[in-house]
Amino acid sequence: MLNAVWVSELGTDEARVTDLLKAVADVDGKPEIEDGFPFQGGKHLLASVDGELVGYAHLDTAGDAFGNQVAELFVHPEHRRKGYGGSLVQALSVKGPLRIWAHGDHPAAAAIAARQGLVRARELLILHTEVKDWPEQSIKLRTFVKGQDEQAVIDVNARAFDWHPEQGSLTVDELRATEDKAWFDPDGFFLAEDAEGKVVGFHWTKVHAADPKRFGGEPVGEVYVVGVDPSAQGGGLGKALTLAGLRYLRDRGLRQIILYVEGDNSPALAVYSKLGFQRFSVDVQYAG
Repeated sequence: MLNAVWVSELGTDEARVTDLLKAVADVDGKPEIEDGFPFQGGKHLLASVDGELVGYAHLDTAGDAFGNQVAELFVHPEHRRKGYGGSLVQALSVKGPLRIWAHGDHPAAAAIAARQGLVRARELLILHTEVKDWPEQSIKLRTFVKGQDEQAVIDVNARAFDWHPEQGSLTVDELRATEDKAWFDPDGFFLAEDAEGKVVGFHWTKVHAADPKRFGGEPVGEVYVVGVDPSAQGGGLGKALTLAGLRYLRDRGLRQIILYVEGDNSPALAVYSKLGFQRFSVDVQYAG
């Protein structure tokens, strides 16, 4: 019988949950745990059978920018097709709007959602391309300076992504915390300024360590965030920033690039398609 318990702190259970997430990632490619345990704060649901952890769910009670609480749930690959996924969804009873991630858009997740009366509310596409001979752009850029540019980047980010459930709420403290991560590279963080020296756009790149189960076991570059101030949009700045980052990742010797983009962001999809990106996979949010 499934025993599901909510806790506010994992404590010594974090090791057990980490092992479960690693087993899930080995099969599904998600969640990403290279930067450490991915779920902080909120509430944690531990689902066990005869003392063995078979499922885990995290509920972000702070929610996204639009007031939705956001959940992610995982069932150990050795314990799937036993109804545990549906039981975890049923345990996610909250007051107010709820969104639940389904990474990879697996048919099993869609079936569980249908049985639980959930509707498809959001698609986050992962696009992929092999490196190409991307052209140079006649635009002057500089790279990010730690301790100097955080506020300027956050200001542009907030205006550029005021419509986005997560990205637009990024804070200076969160950006500074990211600077301490091993993958952070200021030389791959490009800034565009206007004639008065004000930051009006940026392209933040990322390099993922090699994963033997993905992309042929090679490290992979990512177009992590491209943000352009609304006052500077429409003149090709976003494309120029994107190209600068792509060439940087190529020159680092990377052969494959990925990026995440909202499924309904038609202008961005058109730009990335012209640059050679194709749909690789999709993460879905279901609404409760």
